[in-house]
Amino acid sequence: MAETLHLQVVDPERSLVDEVVDEVQVPALDGYIGVLPGHAPLLSALKPGGIMTYRTGATEKVLVLLGGFVEIQPGRVRVLADEGVHPADLDQVATQKEMEAALKAMDEMHGGECDPAIALEQVQRAQAKMDGLAKK
Repeated sequence: MAETLHLQVVDPERSLVDEVVDEVQVPALDGYIGVLPGHAPLLSALKPGGIMTYRTGATEKVLVLLGGFVEIQPGRVRVLADEGVHPADLDQVATQKEMEAALKAMDEMHGGECDPAIALEQVQRAQAKMDGLAKK
């Protein structure tokens, strides 16, 4: 049995990660999935906004994922993200403005001006970016 995993993460614009890692945690719809070598095959949708972590030795890295899918196969984890962002690429001011806009959309939801599912997804995406900034 392999002792490592090949992790590939892509979004529509670029390849974000292509590394050999020891473990991965991905934000699935129903909670985080921890993946170690030997994990059973699995296909899952990703949460609209979540933090993926992966580790090689003592080094842990973080990636903000904004929806998509994960495919787990023996020795391999593939993430097809709607959007992925390295925390170092996040801007504090822009992320704060995005959160404020998402919270405003939630407030407008009560007046029937906004679809609740869209407002919730905007908040989840903004919160994931805020969480990514905290791990920078």
